Amino acid sequence: MAERQVYVVDDDEAIRRSLSFMLRTSGHKADLFTCGEDFLKAGPKLAPGCVLLDIRMDGMDGLQVQAAMAERGIGLPVIVMTGHGDIALAVRAMKAGAVDFLEKPFEKAVVLAALDQGFARIDRSDLRRLRADEARTRIEALTPRERDVLRGLVEGLPNKSIAYDLGISPRTVEIHRANVMQKLAVKSLSEALRIAFAAELGEEREGGGDTEPGGDTAF
Repeated sequence: MAERQVYVVDDDEAIRRSLSFMLRTSGHKADLFTCGEDFLKAGPKLAPGCVLLDIRMDGMDGLQVQAAMAERGIGLPVIVMTGHGDIALAVRAMKAGAVDFLEKPFEKAVVLAALDQGFARIDRSDLRRLRADEARTRIEALTPRERDVLRGLVEGLPNKSIAYDLGISPRTVEIHRANVMQKLAVKSLSEALRIAFAAELGEEREGGGDTEPGGDTAF
């Protein structure tokens, strides 16, 4: 099994050393940061992994680092580390999206269990990304007008409304709709819509008005 990447962000050298040893002897790869600022600078270049983030540090504290990660699009799962009496801060971190919180001193089994939760979140994200990529590939097989029709279906419009919006006949919409179903290799509208949602079709509208040669003359 490949090493799992963990980033430790803590200004306490003893904690960094302890976690580094624990992680490396458990088959994980550990990169250490002495402060939140250094971690954020490296953020855009970091490989997917989990972050063990101390809640109380000099300079930026854990909550500030967590907020900055969200602002900068650093979507790594965060597990916050707290000292005794920091439960209120840990709860705030959880509400902001942290996977879990760990109270110092740590038990190895508890740390590894929390990391398992974080890596499971990464795995789910990877699966969603793969499904989205597959869906986009299938959508790309459609002609521009077929995508227009599918967008109308995503919006819940009946064929007549789609026809009116596109300036074509309802019969032409039916033909495009049948082509969509065939090219997406689906048998039901719900299956087609699931693919469209996965591909985020409709999130960005393409420029309308493109007419396929010989294909969109109203009957």
